[in-house]
Amino acid sequence: MKKFNFRKVLDGLTASSPGGSSGGGSGGGSGAGGGSVHPGGTAGAAGTPRDEIQETLTSDYFQICKTVRHGFPYLPTALAFDPVQKILAIGTRTGAIRILGRPGVDCYCQHESGAAVLQLQFLINEGALVSASADDALHLWNLRQKRPAILHSLKFNRERITYCHLPFQSKWLYVGTERGNTHIVNIESFILSGYVIMWNKAIELSTKTHPGPVVHLSDSPRDEGKLLIGYENGTVVFWDLRSKRADLRAYYDEAIHSVAWHHEGKQFMCSHSDGSLTLWNLKSPNRPFQTTIPHGKIQRDGKKPESCKPILKVEYKTCKNSEPFVIFSGGLSYDKACRRPSLTIMHGKAITVLEMDHPIVDFLTLCETPYPNEFQEPYAVVVLLEKDLIVVDLTQSNFPIFENPYPIDIHESPVTCTEYFADCPPDLIPVLYSVGAKHKKQGYSNKEWPISGGAWNLGAQTYPEIIITGHADGSVKFWDASAITLQMLYKLKTSKVFEKQKVGEGKATAEIVEEDPFAVQMMYWCPESRIFCVAGVSAYVVVYRFSKHEVNTEIASLEVRLQYEVEDIITPEPEIIPPFPDASSQLPSLKSLSGSTNTVACEGTMKDSIPCLSVKTRPVRMPPGYQADLVIQLVWVDGEPPQQITSLAVNSAYGLVAFGNCNGLAVVDFMQKTVLLSMGTIDLYGSSDPYQRQPRSPRKSKQFAADNFCMRGLSNFYPDLTKRIRTSYQSLTELSDSPVSLELERCKSPTSENRENSFSRSRSSSVSSIDRDSKEAITALYFMESFARKNDSAVSPCLWVGTGLGMVLILSLNLPASDDLRQSEPVMVSPSGTVLTLKGAVLTFACLDCMGTLTHPPYEVWRDAHSADDGEKTRKRKLVMHSPSSSQDMGDHQFAVICSEKQAKVFSLPSQTCLYVHNITETSFLLRADVVTLCNSVCLACFCANGHIMTLSLPSLRPLLDVNYLPVTDMRIARTFCFTNEGQALYLSSPTEIQRLTYSQEMCDNLQDMLGDLFTPVETPEAQNRGFLKGLFGGSGQAFDREELFGEATAGKASRSLAQHIPGSGGIEGVRGAAGGVIGDLTRARIALDERGQKLGELDEKTASMMASAEAFSKHAHEVMLKYKDKKWYQF
Repeated sequence: MKKFNFRKVLDGLTASSPGGSSGGGSGGGSGAGGGSVHPGGTAGAAGTPRDEIQETLTSDYFQICKTVRHGFPYLPTALAFDPVQKILAIGTRTGAIRILGRPGVDCYCQHESGAAVLQLQFLINEGALVSASADDALHLWNLRQKRPAILHSLKFNRERITYCHLPFQSKWLYVGTERGNTHIVNIESFILSGYVIMWNKAIELSTKTHPGPVVHLSDSPRDEGKLLIGYENGTVVFWDLRSKRADLRAYYDEAIHSVAWHHEGKQFMCSHSDGSLTLWNLKSPNRPFQTTIPHGKIQRDGKKPESCKPILKVEYKTCKNSEPFVIFSGGLSYDKACRRPSLTIMHGKAITVLEMDHPIVDFLTLCETPYPNEFQEPYAVVVLLEKDLIVVDLTQSNFPIFENPYPIDIHESPVTCTEYFADCPPDLIPVLYSVGAKHKKQGYSNKEWPISGGAWNLGAQTYPEIIITGHADGSVKFWDASAITLQMLYKLKTSKVFEKQKVGEGKATAEIVEEDPFAVQMMYWCPESRIFCVAGVSAYVVVYRFSKHEVNTEIASLEVRLQYEVEDIITPEPEIIPPFPDASSQLPSLKSLSGSTNTVACEGTMKDSIPCLSVKTRPVRMPPGYQADLVIQLVWVDGEPPQQITSLAVNSAYGLVAFGNCNGLAVVDFMQKTVLLSMGTIDLYGSSDPYQRQPRSPRKSKQFAADNFCMRGLSNFYPDLTKRIRTSYQSLTELSDSPVSLELERCKSPTSENRENSFSRSRSSSVSSIDRDSKEAITALYFMESFARKNDSAVSPCLWVGTGLGMVLILSLNLPASDDLRQSEPVMVSPSGTVLTLKGAVLTFACLDCMGTLTHPPYEVWRDAHSADDGEKTRKRKLVMHSPSSSQDMGDHQFAVICSEKQAKVFSLPSQTCLYVHNITETSFLLRADVVTLCNSVCLACFCANGHIMTLSLPSLRPLLDVNYLPVTDMRIARTFCFTNEGQALYLSSPTEIQRLTYSQEMCDNLQDMLGDLFTPVETPEAQNRGFLKGLFGGSGQAFDREELFGEATAGKASRSLAQHIPGSGGIEGVRGAAGGVIGDLTRARIALDERGQKLGELDEKTASMMASAEAFSKHAHEVMLKYKDKKWYQF
């Protein structure tokens, strides 16, 4: 345990100025930081220390690893199901595999190459999976460990893989290629057999054309020695593996997409590119004995029905007590152009078409038996869509879908922002679930979810966690994220407070956002008081309060005018409303936005004082949950649209909400529904402005705002969305001579509107080079009980304001003395005159008490405003003024932690001395910084645009962790990355998936216990109608036959140049960093012992089975001996 005191604070002041210290930071290790130059020009210095602060966190407490990925697999390509283990695998275009079982069992693994997954095949009930990828490699995954790993890989060099088939209980995998050849791979050794079925041997010699790639492979349900090969051009070959020749060939003049067997092995069905299904009998392969075009119109003159779209896949499943099911995707008529993608289920004469919301990628029929030669008895169909996964219940005639227990609808509307809360009040999750459960849909199947494999337990981590996602359509979703699972609790639609826009009206009013005018841009949640606040892309803020009761009420609304008045610098004019008005003038009436307010005058007139959206004026029914308390909208000013909101903070104890943009700051009292402050950033300084700003002409100012619309629509959140929204920051192109892309430049601080200033300034490391533009965005806000001025003797309510130029201002809040006067007496907001400086845009604030403990801002304890019992007791507000964690009084001093995109500083208050400074990065910038608790201590966690994740101790700012972990390849990562307590963090890894990670060593160590098991010991069901010999000796004649046919002894070795074997890292689980150390050796030894024990167990079972067989044989032999004992040889 290290102790730090403040005796040597003045050391090194001469050596290192805050602008000049290196990326390592002068605060690291020694505990003595560099100084800070204040506006007055004096260097900050600490007085004599009152206490020594014991810092408990060391670098041993930190390690980074990914924990779990939630959501729908992005760009899915392949699907597989293990009917015995009951687990599902989905492959994607980015080389990822997601394996799903019962809720809680959700595993993500990734091919290193990143090549798309073409096909997946389970080794049924073996705990293994084969994947074929677009780089022509086969991989064998071991699923008997919690984090699957590759055991073997086989890379084809000369041929491209098109189709794979692994028969049930076989160790030989058939691989079809683009050239039309079929190769055979031993699954155990992952070595290619010398046995090859060449395309020119399979087709007839008289055929002049190449049959095309192999599109289907399957062995006959009747005889495992016969292989059905489907070629793209319409040729089907029934190959006899023993005699190495084709038993029969079938030809059809339309391309084949898929083939399916009848379980008896006498018939098979093909689906074709003209929308037809053909049924073939092995006895008469000359032509199909049945051809149907299920969705084709029957022609009047008796001709063949017209062709339809291709049937991409067909499955033919038999039932003992009813007609077989024929299920296929595609095949719709061409004349129904607007029809949605569909799955057709033919059962007897009934044809059901299930229309889907997204294109079908693949589907699988789930059957009661894994044996292909038995009645299949299908009970469900899993349909993998481009953006959804649905399971259809086949056991009910109306084919209802199962209710999906996985959180795969994160992307229902694109995610625009995220917040993560670990260790929040435990009563929140049941409360949110209870209000959310009332909105559940009806009409689902009453059966249990069929993908029920694997095992999952709660693990040791028990604290509640909540993730909040904001979306492009204005919806906000609250998720229970406890114990590395994810389940939706409650959905809030923020767009419901506004009138729906009529067609044609959109351009006139909401010109600043062409699409998604309700997109959520920022969220602020106080879990203790349950106050929730949203800032939307159309420059509005909505304050929500939580209630368990339904209400009918009008929505209160305010309009705020935030203007950046450069003209005032040139020619100061008397202002109509003073920036800090006295109490008497504090009478803005509560505006109910009538239609007349929002109507836009005829074309050509300048818009002024008009908000972007219209708030509903009639009373609105609000269901239990979050109910809108107040809507605050920024308005157009002199023909210029309101600028994007860049920072937001709420405090329930003070009853205030503050928000800022590139023009200035607004503070609103949401209890009295009044605007307390609305002023430009420059005016906030008063006489304390440290910059000599060059005035610019008003015309140029207006030009800037009009050209650079603040509303960077969702095209910036998600470049892959085909949205065309006017982009801002043209001048960035001049500045970005670094390799960072323009898209990334935009994300340098999602909150700072004027990126060009801080970027040019931070590159030159000069605090005063404000030569390009005088705009200064408000980038961070924080309500706190603090010392506003140097000579303060006690803490008072304050609002800390951080700007894009690294300036920190403290505003004093003068609240009524008693709670009774809070509703009537005005709240006064005034600048304290305190100005602190950092390099780069300010990102975050925090406050530590004199013992170094994190002090939480005050809050009001939640009470239901609409509760039936509203006696005097319930009406009285209960306030918690500072964190319950610090038992003694806050003391006579505190520490302010301020982090900008370039550096972190710790100031002692009220003396305003800079105790520690750490220059986090010179060449890059921080995207996110949060002060978080970990192991009953506190640290500063930072995520940098160069991919580094860092943690710094508090208050001494010692570097504890710095790992280059996550390259910012996408704006999405920058937009959604956030840290929370207990070493947890998350970001959106794709438009549909949330990736969670931990930076806590303890959680990395416990992760294995928290993850689900993919493989659980399950007995393979007995096959029906097994003969006496099969039952006695196990297995079948064909199994030995395969070994004999494909083994090296008979088939020889395959050409070495054809495929290359690559051993995988699969068997060793849990060997993390210490691969060469004792721990690694012990782990390997333990795994080896486990594997040996497993093999010995299998050997033991085989020995017992052989002994039983031997005993039976001996018994029969003895009976035969007794029978013929006394007979002579000629009596036999």
